[in-house]
Amino acid sequence: MKLACNKYFLLFFAVIQLITMLPCAPSSVAQSQIQQFDDRIIINLQESRTPPQTDVMLFLSRTNMYGDIGVPAALLVGGIISNDSQMRQNSLYIASSTAVSYGLMLLIKHLVKRPRPFVQNINIVPVYRASSTSFPSGHAASSFSTAMALSNAYPKWYVIAPSFLWAGSVSYSRMYLGVHYPTDVTAGALLGTGTALLLQPLKR
Repeated sequence: MKLACNKYFLLFFAVIQLITMLPCAPSSVAQSQIQQFDDRIIINLQESRTPPQTDVMLFLSRTNMYGDIGVPAALLVGGIISNDSQMRQNSLYIASSTAVSYGLMLLIKHLVKRPRPFVQNINIVPVYRASSTSFPSGHAASSFSTAMALSNAYPKWYVIAPSFLWAGSVSYSRMYLGVHYPTDVTAGALLGTGTALLLQPLKR
């Protein structure tokens, strides 16, 4: 158990180091290439928008909060009703993972202070103007944390597949809406997944 915990701690801190370094590439050339890649993806998505697709993406983006809160809440209620201590413990694990990833995301945002895509590049027109800074994506961090923790707690294909499909869809919607770069979303997904793995000893 101690060896497994140490492994997860090392993995987690490696993920944090990678995330904080990602927007600040070691050379201006590499940084420029990353920025050009990010801009190109966002502009391509922007040019392919349609009103029906935009409505779907807005809906998917909004499901983030309901999934992050609803999943552990449903497990807690189910555990209380059925007197299932394992379900209650898994509820705590998932809620803790999402909460910790959210807190770390806010800290990294404060440290990195990357502008939103539509602030960085005037050619990018968002569906709506999100506040705060861009890196990493909070939606990606919390949704992937919830998906990873739920999949760890209940490692069945019919749990894992929908969980990550949902997290991936939420993350993609943030790029489509023009409020996050691909690297923001990637970093958020790594942060959320890493947090869920780090806190895995909490599950039953």
